[in-house]
Amino acid sequence: MANAFLKSSRLRLVFDHGVDEMNNPILKSKTFTNIRRDSSADELYAAAQAIGSLAANEIWAIERNDSYDIDE
Repeated sequence: MANAFLKSSRLRLVFDHGVDEMNNPILKSKTFTNIRRDSSADELYAAAQAIGSLAANEIWAIERNDSYDIDE
């Protein structure tokens, strides 16, 4: 039976940079690596809000990306 082991976590913040000439949203992201693997969603949300308060643009999305090793 295969097992999945959490290898790493990343926090990705997507910022709203307005719209282009075709009225499509312009989104730019910043990824933070070496996030504690046992961080809860509440902790990551609080960290994202703190970082977002320092940014010039508004946060569009907050994402957590986990990477797993699958082994037997």
